[in-house]
Amino acid sequence: MLVTKNKEMEDDPQRASSGCGLLVLYNNVFRRRNASSSPQHQQPPSADSPKLAHSNSKSQHPAPDSKPPDLPVAMSKAKAAAAAAAAPPRSTKALAGPARMQSLGLSGELDSMIHDHQRSKGSSTLVRASSGNVMLYGNLGNIRAPGAVTPNRNVLDYLPRTAGETAVKGDGGKPGHWPSRFAGTAIEPAAAAAAAAAAPAPEVLCRALSRRLDPEELKEMGNEEYKKGRYAEAVALYDRAILIDPDKASYWSNKAAALMGMGQLLEAVGECKEAVRIDPSYARAHHRLGTLYLRLGVAEKAIHHYKLARKEASSNDIARAQALQTHLSKCHEARKLRDWQTLLKETQSAVSAGADSAPQVMASKAEALVALQRQDEAITTLIDAPKFDCDASTKFFGASSNAYVLAVQAQVDMAAGRFEDTVAVSQRAARLDTKSREISTVAQKARAVASARSRGNDLFKASKFKEACMAYGEGFHHDPYNAILFCNRAACRSKLGQWEMAIEDCNAALNMRPSYNKARLRRADCNAKLEHWEASIQDYEALLHEMPGDEEVSKALVEAQLQLRKQRGDDIKDAKHGDNMVQITTIDQFRQYTTSPGLSVALLFSQSNEASKQTIVFMEQFCQKYPTVNFLKVDLDENPYLEKYESCVPIFQIYKNGSYAKDIRGSDHDQLENSLKVFNS
Repeated sequence: MLVTKNKEMEDDPQRASSGCGLLVLYNNVFRRRNASSSPQHQQPPSADSPKLAHSNSKSQHPAPDSKPPDLPVAMSKAKAAAAAAAAPPRSTKALAGPARMQSLGLSGELDSMIHDHQRSKGSSTLVRASSGNVMLYGNLGNIRAPGAVTPNRNVLDYLPRTAGETAVKGDGGKPGHWPSRFAGTAIEPAAAAAAAAAAPAPEVLCRALSRRLDPEELKEMGNEEYKKGRYAEAVALYDRAILIDPDKASYWSNKAAALMGMGQLLEAVGECKEAVRIDPSYARAHHRLGTLYLRLGVAEKAIHHYKLARKEASSNDIARAQALQTHLSKCHEARKLRDWQTLLKETQSAVSAGADSAPQVMASKAEALVALQRQDEAITTLIDAPKFDCDASTKFFGASSNAYVLAVQAQVDMAAGRFEDTVAVSQRAARLDTKSREISTVAQKARAVASARSRGNDLFKASKFKEACMAYGEGFHHDPYNAILFCNRAACRSKLGQWEMAIEDCNAALNMRPSYNKARLRRADCNAKLEHWEASIQDYEALLHEMPGDEEVSKALVEAQLQLRKQRGDDIKDAKHGDNMVQITTIDQFRQYTTSPGLSVALLFSQSNEASKQTIVFMEQFCQKYPTVNFLKVDLDENPYLEKYESCVPIFQIYKNGSYAKDIRGSDHDQLENSLKVFNS
């Protein structure tokens, strides 16, 4: 994002201090008649019954001679309803509707706050009691009168859930059922008391017990989660603040910032628009909305909201939006002229100007890359592009604009070989924009190429290779640059023994998609059939880099290397399959290996040197670990032409594709292994 997190979050008011105690909670909430009174004879609370003190009110303590109050007894459903009716009505202005009035209460506010803080702080000193409307300290356990009925009311059933609550739901995820941590589980008094003594309640929890949790405090908690990068939790807290006071613009704006952090840009636009609707002069929300439009590639609206943001927006912000507007105009002109190089350049400039999440810009870039036969890059472009819901994108950008994006997606899917997806996406694009002849052509092309490929596959499975070759060829009438069709036709020609023609098809496929491993493997096999061992080895080494540990490729590479040595006239009568340790006896043999393609490691040693003997054992172990590397044993006593190295033996020399790379001391085994990993990649 273009502004820092601290700047994005609104300044929060100072929280009023409070000196609450658990005894206050006990006296004010749980005071009842004498224990001798029967539950059947309890009277409704009178108007002067004790109430929970406000956070700014002073603590009230019982008189020294007062009798300890009795433990509370859960009310029946009927009496609970009567008590609720007798309670003073809450203001409907903040809650904006009867539903919100019913869904909120002290229990819900404390419930959600304590759960969030227990989750974020790792504290479990406070638990939910089974009465449904009481929060108790852990050592009091589960207070529930025998035979009493617990009111089945929980504000968490109505409020938005945090990410942690959504991830874990009890009772099969049914509405109204929550994990056991909310279910009023009984706690052993001794264990709970010990836990409470070891971990005292945090100050924020104590303060919350003495007063109602207001929306500003929820916003503050959301800000804390935002700063920690926990955007989903921040969104949930901002949502709860909005439920209580939906007319506060800063709650909507802060929620938009959290949604931006989650990558949900279209949803963030909606929240910002609501913020500026509530407060049209809210400069920070206008700036945030301008940034969203900039990232989504809507330059005109970005400029509009940056201007409304006044001092919140810098001159650089407006300049970037204006530059984006210019680049988008040039993109439109280049595409109309089918000037793909210019289109590619302008789309990259648009992204640099800030439109890093604009679907139309990304689609134009991918379209240019496909037209330039750079299919791998086109595939990567759309993989890295942000994903939006199709319906939401259509609503935001318009049907014709989203249809264009889908049409380009269909072309990229076809280049990647996802033919079923190609047909489905292109048909959806055609339905969105029924008047576009270009999109209709893409849909027809997708169906024709998918049909040719499917028909060719069926013939290949039936071993009708000549007919399959012709079927794949028909697909080129509609898409002459499809790498998948080239590779499939190469397979047919390989089965027919047409090795050279198969290699040509593989070359065409790899020119468009250099990372297409199936085409490279097929070309390596065809070169091996033609005994073009050096070309085959190059492809197998590239494949082993892309697919490390592949046994089939490793064996094929070792076999090709063995055949190359045989072709050169090396004495391999005692060589085993996969033997890559060579004893060097002549200068010509040494030069032959060190100037050949691939990786070679020469160990220069002397039999009279004790360290050399240990290094030889080490290198023999490496031969098995790196079967594609040639390990050369060079005894200086038998090869006097290398006598200049006699003073520093043992020593490793690494050669890569016929060129000297580096020297490594024979005792530095770790450096040798690290170097092999680098040079062998």
